[in-house]
Amino acid sequence: MKPWLFVVGIGEDGIAGLSPAARALVNQGERLVGGARHLAHFADDPRPKLAWPRPLTDLVERIIAERRPTVVLASGDPMWFGIGATFAGRVAAGEMVVAPHASVFTLACARMRWSMAECRTLSAHGRPLAALSAALAPGAKILLLSEDGATPAAVAKLLRRRGYGGSAVTVLARLGGAAESVACTTASGIGGTVFDSCNTVAVHCIADDGSVTATAGILPDAAFRNDGQLTKRTVRAATVAALAPCAGQLLWDIGAGCGAVAIEWLRAANGAAAIAVERSADRAALAAANSTELGVPQLDIVQDEAPAALAKLAAPDAVFIGGGLSGGVLPVCHAALNPGGRLVANAVTLEGETILAAAQKKIGGELKRISVSHAVTIGNYRGWRAAMPVTQLCAVKT
Repeated sequence: MKPWLFVVGIGEDGIAGLSPAARALVNQGERLVGGARHLAHFADDPRPKLAWPRPLTDLVERIIAERRPTVVLASGDPMWFGIGATFAGRVAAGEMVVAPHASVFTLACARMRWSMAECRTLSAHGRPLAALSAALAPGAKILLLSEDGATPAAVAKLLRRRGYGGSAVTVLARLGGAAESVACTTASGIGGTVFDSCNTVAVHCIADDGSVTATAGILPDAAFRNDGQLTKRTVRAATVAALAPCAGQLLWDIGAGCGAVAIEWLRAANGAAAIAVERSADRAALAAANSTELGVPQLDIVQDEAPAALAKLAAPDAVFIGGGLSGGVLPVCHAALNPGGRLVANAVTLEGETILAAAQKKIGGELKRISVSHAVTIGNYRGWRAAMPVTQLCAVKT
């Protein structure tokens, strides 16, 4: 298969910074595609030039449909939050050649004297900034590719709101070029400063106090806005463990309430997806607010009633039924599961237990009861107060 798509990374130093191999690839195309600042380096090149529109989907589709020899110019490493990754999912390997340049993350680590292996890398370019929340932890080192010059101030605002106002914030602009600049401040001191639009933000997280939300593990109940419809932490831990979150897999959270289980699933596995189905508009709004605040704004929320809402959804790899076992929801969910998919259903009522016991006879799996008690004050003494026990069915579709 002959290559026709040449994706070439370019830095702030322009053509001069390209390797001989990259320059040879640039000469292969009939046309050049890239951002305005990329194409500016080739102003004297007579070939046709196409600048990326917003959104860029239509031009991507056109390039793939035409399959003409095309050079796509990209910032730094095209496969790291770049256009190269977009094309790689659509074009056969033999049709495409990629020549990466040093990424802004690599250059930022060099300037900061940080080990890349110790950093979390994120992008706010065309993506929600709220994802930053999931990476916050004391001592964490985060590199974030900005959307524009206002992104650093937005990062600082989020850090302050999440209790990280003392964090060190460094804004690195035009890395690798003659106009390179580095500005060091804190999340509390950055104010509303607008920087060069081509910048990367380096954050060294410093928590303001002892109340910290972990980046891994099960969140405390207090982390979720809720109206009482919440799978409590101990039961949630057992539920998420049984669901076994995996990168790239899809969860249906049926009767999602405030979205706690779906949010835990997304936080547990990079690249995972989740659909929260909730019939109450108020609870769907709580789930949306929680997903944004807790760093997983990609949660897809469907305000509708199961099982009617399920027919139009993509087939899941895991299903959690936390509410609404009646109406034949469980067999519909089990039938929709991909092979090897996990189904977990919780019940606290006798009627719900009856449904789970009958389901186990048909689909197999493990039926168990989870009982949790908390120490409370009773006069001058202390004793145990039991929460309602939860009956849980865990089954794997064969």
